[in-house]
Amino acid sequence: MSKELTLSIVDQSPVRKNESAVQALQESIQLAKRAEQLGYSRYWVAEHHNTGSFAGTAPELLISQIAAQTKKIRVGSAGVMLPHYSALKVAELFSILESFFPGRIDLGLGRAPGSDQLTAAALAYPQPLKDASMFPQQVLDLIGFLSGTLQSDHPFATVQAQPGPARNSIPSIWLLGSSNYSAQLAASLGLPFAFADFFGTTGDYGPLITELYRQEFKPSGIMSEPKCNVSLQVICAETNEKAQFLGASRNINKIVQSRGRPSGLLDPQEANNYPLTPAEQTYVSRLTASYIDGDTSYVKEKILEAAERYGTLDVGIVTICHSFTDRIRSYELIADAFGLANTDATISSHQIQESRPK
Repeated sequence: MSKELTLSIVDQSPVRKNESAVQALQESIQLAKRAEQLGYSRYWVAEHHNTGSFAGTAPELLISQIAAQTKKIRVGSAGVMLPHYSALKVAELFSILESFFPGRIDLGLGRAPGSDQLTAAALAYPQPLKDASMFPQQVLDLIGFLSGTLQSDHPFATVQAQPGPARNSIPSIWLLGSSNYSAQLAASLGLPFAFADFFGTTGDYGPLITELYRQEFKPSGIMSEPKCNVSLQVICAETNEKAQFLGASRNINKIVQSRGRPSGLLDPQEANNYPLTPAEQTYVSRLTASYIDGDTSYVKEKILEAAERYGTLDVGIVTICHSFTDRIRSYELIADAFGLANTDATISSHQIQESRPK
């Protein structure tokens, strides 16, 4: 089964404490280049707003930079938070991306705000806060604009999203989610579905959600069969102890977020010594129960178990730790464990660390 897995990367562009978001974005580009060398299939970037921990506010811009500096890896969004925007504008942006990089662009769509409510209001201002209940219609309109298939009686039937389908291709459209709402919508529209196990609070019911998607899937002009991805929270290191030590930066960041606006990932030594209340300790234990932190053999075993549990061979990996070198090394170890093609892997993680902008 391991040889059949499609492994991809979901990157939230994590920011370290006392370092800039600019640095985090540059590291995302460097990591994407290394991911291509290692044989990962896709590289998806997230959308977050008004957070000190994640730098990616405009996935379409980061996608363009990454696609321009890579050659074959698919690049996409995980995802564009569609309720913030008009379907036409998103269609135009991704139609242009597809025209520059045909056959390589994925458009992952989410319904969540990717921010707090105040920031969501600021994104809509001076218009009222957007109504997320219109999300299904937005998805339908987006598909219509991208493919040029709006019904003749649609109010915007004569509006075209330029430059139009590139070489008769459109971006691969995915619905992202962690609930039955997104799964059932993806099934009814005949779209691929990506489940967010990496949240840390969704793993208990995730397999039921993906099975619901498969059961309710209706073939469409986009797909004849269901296609499901699951993204997992993973840190791989030379030993279980080191992986768990590195994971403290990510874990404590969750606590800091819950206390207010975070200031970036803490150094793992500081994170491991961070004082927690009993309630916070319980919360961290609950989160980490679904995380996969360990050495190569442990991580491979747990990824395979998760793939089996979700009934999919399509797995995304989210790795958040303080050191960029440790993050790259984690992806290298996973690629080696699963025997990904790495014939072009001529740059070491150390070299990338040394060459990244200061």
